[in-house]
Amino acid sequence: MADALHYLELTELAARLKARAISALDVTRSQLHRICALDCDLGSYVHVMAESAIAEAKAADAEIACGHYRGPLHGVPIALKDLFWTKGIPTAAGTTLHRDFRPDEDATVVRRLKDAGAIVLGKLQLTEGAYSDHHPLVTPPKNPWNADYWPGISSSGSAVATAAGLCFGSLGSDTGGSIRWPCAANGLTGLKPSWGRVSRHGTFELAASLDHVGPIGRSAVDTAALLGVIAGHDPSDPTSLLDPVPDYLAAAIQDVRGLRIGVDAAWNGNDVDVATQRVLSDAIDAFRTHGADIVDVQFPDVKQAVVDWTPNCAVEAAVAHEATYPARKDQYGPILASVIEAGRALSALDYQKILLRRLALRGRVTALFETIDLLLIPVHPFPPVTLAPIRTLGEQPDLIAKMQRYTCAFDMTGHPTITLPGGASADGMPIAFQLVAGHLKEAVLLRAGAAFQRATSWHRRHPALTLRRQH
Repeated sequence: MADALHYLELTELAARLKARAISALDVTRSQLHRICALDCDLGSYVHVMAESAIAEAKAADAEIACGHYRGPLHGVPIALKDLFWTKGIPTAAGTTLHRDFRPDEDATVVRRLKDAGAIVLGKLQLTEGAYSDHHPLVTPPKNPWNADYWPGISSSGSAVATAAGLCFGSLGSDTGGSIRWPCAANGLTGLKPSWGRVSRHGTFELAASLDHVGPIGRSAVDTAALLGVIAGHDPSDPTSLLDPVPDYLAAAIQDVRGLRIGVDAAWNGNDVDVATQRVLSDAIDAFRTHGADIVDVQFPDVKQAVVDWTPNCAVEAAVAHEATYPARKDQYGPILASVIEAGRALSALDYQKILLRRLALRGRVTALFETIDLLLIPVHPFPPVTLAPIRTLGEQPDLIAKMQRYTCAFDMTGHPTITLPGGASADGMPIAFQLVAGHLKEAVLLRAGAAFQRATSWHRRHPALTLRRQH
């Protein structure tokens, strides 16, 4: 099967499957072959579910042939970050501690994907406990564009597999930037929904009030299809929101005429590299050309939120790991252990001050979205990062703060964002930007993201990969 098929957008493949121009079984077999040929080098998968994927593909073909079409995910091979419970399948959350854990039920999002007819190819690698570094015994995934470059954290396996054509979409999670960073690094579209828009039942926690579950795809339309399936209230997760789920695919065909897109020129420009600024400028021009109104705004100062994110995450991580830390401390890697220790040491007074500042920031950001529909910002203030500085990230607090400058504040406030490829560095690595929207305004993000991608082709760039000859 030609390489071009592996790089189809999910929704393009869905149309072929619905028309029976191609079978789910052929696509699934091709994907499994490609995983076998490429992933020994890329390391995106933890566990390939070949047998069940083939069975699901056969069932999908039979249903589609009988006219029982379940929707745009029916027969489409996708994959899951390995922190979503998958019934009977090892689900380790990037740890060695849980490597033998086999859930007796699917996470709600996994069940919803299966009910929609999606074919689950397997489980994808992540950092330990979805925090900032891999366990010392785990080999990190490699960026398919260039193995010398950072693939992002912690949904790195999800992004690597999707970018490399080893699935047609994936699920990730974002606590401080972990959907947005990997999507930016791998040239993908990722959506961090509003907190509570997607159920977290059956998802390993890092920090409960910061964790967001969301889709990773090749386009805004693909993420619309995925979000439409996984979003919505779940009685098993009482923090999931009761609000009805819009038709995200319908929103994605609308144009941007009349949308008010806010730009804080100072925030977007101070200490931001030239290549990233050019991507932002080109995006602004594209939106203006297609009828959006560009509005000058002053975004609330997020310096304190960036400082507060780590102790906030640390306290919640300490709660999430209370049953196994410190009792099984020897099975933890040093980075995750250190953040749990910090959380256990933080005083209640200091934690309450963080929560009050967080509520105040949320209120200021919510007020801003009374005057605009979207905010356009970078993902990172610098070009794509090589692995060299990442290997000593724990010793570089200034670099960590820069990395989180445009991401973690929106985990603190719970506002939704979409990451869109918007350019390339001098050496051909992807550069992305973000759009942020008001609470539960994912449809507006998808409307704008899809319109941008109809006018540009950055999301259609793919890494050049050579399949190993199979013997």
